[in-house]
Amino acid sequence: MKKSLLAVAGLVMLPATAFASGPEMGLSEPEVMAPAPAPAAAPGLIFTLRAGLGAGPEYFGSDTLKAGPDFAFSLNYLRLPGSMALGNADPSAVAYGFAPRGSFRIVQKRSADDYAELTGLEDVDLSVEIGMGLGYTAENFEAFGDLRYGAIGHHSWVGELGANLIMRPNDKLTLKVGPRVLAADSGYANTYFGVTADESTASGGDLAAYDAKGGAMSVGMELGMTYALTEDWGIDGAVRWDQYVGGAKDSPIVAQGSDTQTTLRIGLTRRFTLNF
Repeated sequence: MKKSLLAVAGLVMLPATAFASGPEMGLSEPEVMAPAPAPAAAPGLIFTLRAGLGAGPEYFGSDTLKAGPDFAFSLNYLRLPGSMALGNADPSAVAYGFAPRGSFRIVQKRSADDYAELTGLEDVDLSVEIGMGLGYTAENFEAFGDLRYGAIGHHSWVGELGANLIMRPNDKLTLKVGPRVLAADSGYANTYFGVTADESTASGGDLAAYDAKGGAMSVGMELGMTYALTEDWGIDGAVRWDQYVGGAKDSPIVAQGSDTQTTLRIGLTRRFTLNF
């Protein structure tokens, strides 16, 4: 009887895990639920800067290319007060359908003293064009229409239409190719392609007086490429060919130069994210 009681006491003193046939059978500490992490605040502003080298005609109608620095800015995302936002904060996201877009261009100054063939013409100051547009994006196609105003410089209206066929050989490389049309009012046309009577006289008759009409200025094609190095860094390049038409093609400035223009650029891009 004494031995039986000792055996029972020994059995009671064994740890509970001695009877466990698997993990689910053992005793464990009660689980404590950790608080859910607070959702990350959406960024306030995301934009991309491009810096590199470019080459293009020395002036509209020139038959000589000139190399120089190339810069560009694009807005990816902007959080507005309330629940409004423009763009997408996800760098890999592609927004399909219609969307507004900004448009910006700088036209370098033209000085007659720098080119013998422009003797007699008035200098043209640097111009900064600012405007808006509407774009449409599908999986393998995109199109856009932009309207800009020369807020600094020529103080005229410029419009541009374009479309692209989009090819993605892999998840890093994107190729785009498509047509372009540039149109402008008569103020723009005369600023860059017109010749006044006084300018014609000052040129010694080498440049006939010419009143440039507004409308389509050029038609062309552009081939572009982007390559993603990382989520924030990339390479961006393009080659564009344009043919002057209408009031631009008939200009004596173009006649003594070239009615076809080639521009190219390549540079690094950097995506910036600001939280506020």
